[in-house]
Amino acid sequence: MIDLRSDTCSQPTEAMRHAMATAAVGDDVYSDDPTVKRLEREVADLLGKEDAVYMVTGTMTNQVAIRAHTEPGDAVLFDQNAHVYILEGGAPAAYAGVLPRLLPGVRGIFNASDVEAAIGVPHRFFPATIPAPVRLLCLENTHNIGGGKVWPLEQLKAVCDAGRARGVKLHLDGARLWHATAATGIAESEYARHFDTVSVCFSKGLGAPVGSALAGSREFIARARRFKQQIGGGFRQAGIIAAGALYALQNNRARLIEDHDNARLLAQGIASLPGIEIDVNTVETNIVRFAVTSLPAGEFVERLYEKGLYVLPSATDGVRAIPYLNITKAQVQEAIGIIASVAEAYAEKAGAMAGEAARGGAGY
Repeated sequence: MIDLRSDTCSQPTEAMRHAMATAAVGDDVYSDDPTVKRLEREVADLLGKEDAVYMVTGTMTNQVAIRAHTEPGDAVLFDQNAHVYILEGGAPAAYAGVLPRLLPGVRGIFNASDVEAAIGVPHRFFPATIPAPVRLLCLENTHNIGGGKVWPLEQLKAVCDAGRARGVKLHLDGARLWHATAATGIAESEYARHFDTVSVCFSKGLGAPVGSALAGSREFIARARRFKQQIGGGFRQAGIIAAGALYALQNNRARLIEDHDNARLLAQGIASLPGIEIDVNTVETNIVRFAVTSLPAGEFVERLYEKGLYVLPSATDGVRAIPYLNITKAQVQEAIGIIASVAEAYAEKAGAMAGEAARGGAGY
């Protein structure tokens, strides 16, 4: 089975397993785990922040950030297709008790004017106590539902400046920030410096089995540790898994361009297939999203699965595929062949049905 459902499906390499097996450990709740502390220090330094805290998932780092930045009843600005809004179990409402305010992003990218319009202009005739105060603006780079879209740096800066000018805190969901850097050559710290907090993931693309980190000021991270503990995120001898994340951080960032190349290879290989719609130019990093017109996406991915290819349906007509650490160029080429076999079979079937209908309509 060629598994392209997500880069979270990667398997740790032998070298990573060795690092995990030999890791120095301690009780992280008591700040005694040296490997966790080393990982947190390296993440903070890499992102240009004062401190960082290691957590089990990107959902946890994002949601702890939202909770620590806000109070229940506050409003938070999200892109309409943000992972933190759509794909994290409704946690902004359930955990932080915040009101999502959605911005009209295109592939996850919006403008400073969108932020300004959402916040509005206060006036002394309108009581400030009526609307939910906007306390936080969240961006996502790269953008998952946007097909791995990278935020243009100048646009990102303009959006952040607009939020900051209105007194709004800024959080970056940088689960795949490493991919943005690999694609553009712009350092992670250059993206991160525009935000109060940044979340990064080690188990997407970098190939670690567990973990994400939240980085920010020393004072903010101290507050975030309280909420991490509150929702059951306290580790014990976490150095075993932190060692995998640390190895990934130190060794697997440079190779991400291989995944980008494999994603483009996949996109180019299926672009001319019948019943497939994809703009190859939109594949900037490691995520390939395409539309299926010949049959429902759920049925299409079932047919692929029967032939040995695992991908994810998205809505009624979308499919997502992601190459990653353990996926070879040969496997991508095999995946193209499997997609072609299903697409062509259904195109032939659709053509036969259309011909039959035409003959019937002509009186045959």
